[in-house]
Amino acid sequence: MTQGSLSFAISGLNCASCVGRAEAALQALPGAQNVRVNLADHSARIAGVDPDAAVKALAAAGYPAKVTQVRWEIPNMSCASCVGRIEAAAQALPGVLKAEARLPTHEIYADVLGDPEALRAALADAGYAPRDAVPEAAPIDSAQPLFRRFVLAALLTLPVFVMEMGGHLVPALHHWIAATIGMGTSHTIQLVLTGLVLAGPGAGFFRRGVPGLLKARPDMDALVALGAGAAFLFSALAVLAPGVLPPAGVYFEAAAVIVTLILMGRWLEARAKGHTGDAVRRLLGLRPDTAEVERDGTFADVPLSEVQVGDLLRVRPGGRIAVDGEVISGETHIDEAMLTGEPIPVFKRTGDPVSAGTLATTGSLIYRATHVGRDTVLARITALTEAAQAARLPVEALVNRITAWFVPVVLVIATLAFAIWWALAGLGPAVVAGVSVLIIACPCAMGLATPMSIMVGTGRAAELGVLFHKGAALQRLQDARVIAFDKTGTLTVGTPAVTDMAAGDPKGMLRLAAGVEQHSEHPIARAIIAAAEAVPSDAADFAATPGQGATATVEGKHVVIGNPDMLAQAGIRPSKTWLAQSQNWSETGATPIHVAVDGVHVGVIAVSDQIRTGAAQTIARIRATGRTVAMISGDAQSTADHVAGQLGIDTVVGNVRPDGKVAALEGLRAEYGPVAFVGDGINDAPALAAADVGLAVNGANDAAIEAADVVMMSPEPGAVLRALDISAATLRNIRQNLGWAFGYNALLIPVAAGLLVPFGGPQLSPPLAALAMALSSVFVVTNALRLRGKGQT
Repeated sequence: MTQGSLSFAISGLNCASCVGRAEAALQALPGAQNVRVNLADHSARIAGVDPDAAVKALAAAGYPAKVTQVRWEIPNMSCASCVGRIEAAAQALPGVLKAEARLPTHEIYADVLGDPEALRAALADAGYAPRDAVPEAAPIDSAQPLFRRFVLAALLTLPVFVMEMGGHLVPALHHWIAATIGMGTSHTIQLVLTGLVLAGPGAGFFRRGVPGLLKARPDMDALVALGAGAAFLFSALAVLAPGVLPPAGVYFEAAAVIVTLILMGRWLEARAKGHTGDAVRRLLGLRPDTAEVERDGTFADVPLSEVQVGDLLRVRPGGRIAVDGEVISGETHIDEAMLTGEPIPVFKRTGDPVSAGTLATTGSLIYRATHVGRDTVLARITALTEAAQAARLPVEALVNRITAWFVPVVLVIATLAFAIWWALAGLGPAVVAGVSVLIIACPCAMGLATPMSIMVGTGRAAELGVLFHKGAALQRLQDARVIAFDKTGTLTVGTPAVTDMAAGDPKGMLRLAAGVEQHSEHPIARAIIAAAEAVPSDAADFAATPGQGATATVEGKHVVIGNPDMLAQAGIRPSKTWLAQSQNWSETGATPIHVAVDGVHVGVIAVSDQIRTGAAQTIARIRATGRTVAMISGDAQSTADHVAGQLGIDTVVGNVRPDGKVAALEGLRAEYGPVAFVGDGINDAPALAAADVGLAVNGANDAAIEAADVVMMSPEPGAVLRALDISAATLRNIRQNLGWAFGYNALLIPVAAGLLVPFGGPQLSPPLAALAMALSSVFVVTNALRLRGKGQT
């Protein structure tokens, strides 16, 4: 960010004292000059400070600055070099807080303090004029215009290619042309047709590339313009002024074929790119256009934008939930696979939450809207996915450093190849060598290698219910040597359930216990009620003793439930048999609930937090990757050890207070290496932030989600496997793309320069160089698209 004179709007100015406080906050900044806050137009002016510092100072003082977020399309962003120049031009402008150019979508996202039109002008001056981006609902179709340009170029190029190359391949054709129209006329026709190719479908290369050359900022289009232009001008001069140059052939077909093949490559690339954003478009497509909303006592279809929090909505079988809400009446199974990645529909009834975009399969529901618009889970998933798709991984830093120097280095190599071949073999071979190097070396594939894989990989991850909240986690997750799980709510369900009973009449005991607990809101009470087949309605005289238990008269019987102290207070002698059984359960982490009826200790109920389905298999598969799996728990060490033994976890840290989880992670990091932590509660937020990678599971609160690097929409432990799997697949795909991109240039630039010719090897002609360059970019994009088929783990 550049320090300079800033003028911008601020809010919260209501009086002269507000102006004074805002000015004081700005004047306190180091280097602040010309500070002025105007109450009339609610504006502020300052010079000599970092814009970000000014924003933070005003926010802390209670007068937030107005920051404009812009999203513009930049059509001529063609390679990684363009990305660097666009971001440099933007960040050199005072008031630009953040600027991020995205090559796959040819867009720039920026946060601007002040007038964003100044940024538009700066980009245009740098040769990258922006235009307003089309909304996501109507994605830009760049393939069709490119296809039309490619077809027109091909139609004009075909006669040129046949007349020139056909004569070399079929001598009889050469003699026929010479005998009928003559070679001079043939060359004139080729000149005209090639000129039409360059001036028509190929004009964009010159319109974008030449200004870049003049401003000493050459990019991919500049290389194409140089290569095709040099071949055309050399050939035109040979035809129109044959005495000026030494005797040499003409290369009209090279210029025409270069443009045609590169347009073909760009068309194929655009078609493939159109599929890279499919994940976000599918998420957006989950939103229904209308919703059935209660208006004046009846349900009517209204536009989704008109739904407000508190509205009552209805969904029918086969319909999609329009907004986030809470079920008021009705029952159905909801297919949430599009959000969580879990294929099994979830049963919903009164009081349960429902999420926008999910599908009602079997019944109707009436639900009350709790979140609408951008506040829905679906909208947040879409926003997180778009942010992740634009992420920059650490590996890109190396790529960007290389591509920043790549085009200038290619120009030097092309010039050397031209000069050496001219000195050794003449002007014609020199033109071929120079043009071939310029065309073969276009760094498209380098620039696309990483962002394309990220875009497709994170999109596929979102479809599987894994959101890379912070994009760099995609790479850091693979570096983690330890996966540490919080126990409660992560490896376990997080809510107690009846797991065992010991009594002469277990069902009768459970029924009477449920009769007492129906008056309690305690989680254990709800577990007992849920386990009972029927709950007696005849219950009276309920009384609860906090921390011990409760009593009530159920069906005429005096029932006491709770711990042994509760029984003792009621004058009931505990049974040694049931006490011994409860001690055994306590050692496994279960909570024993004793039950007495009419003064007799009749049995005991075990209530415990259940291990999540598939947790043991998940742990085994993570260990199979060579990683260490650890569990961190606030439970007693014996309880934590028991659960860990069931799951196959060797490294267990028990008796950990919420504020001790960070220290536990540091100990694991010191022993094993980088640590990923999986948690869900508000007390997990510090650990999620302190871990090398934090993964928050479904149901996590906002603090945990904000602290996490990865958000998993499913509560099942298997979501961790999906995150590891898609991370590994994406990084593998990036390595493949980078290997191809760098290997392609390292191998073919020397061939194009003719380095192998003295040893009897081949040399690429300009048309073949253009074909190789075009197909290189197509390879990178289509290889990235393979990630769309990455299945669930």
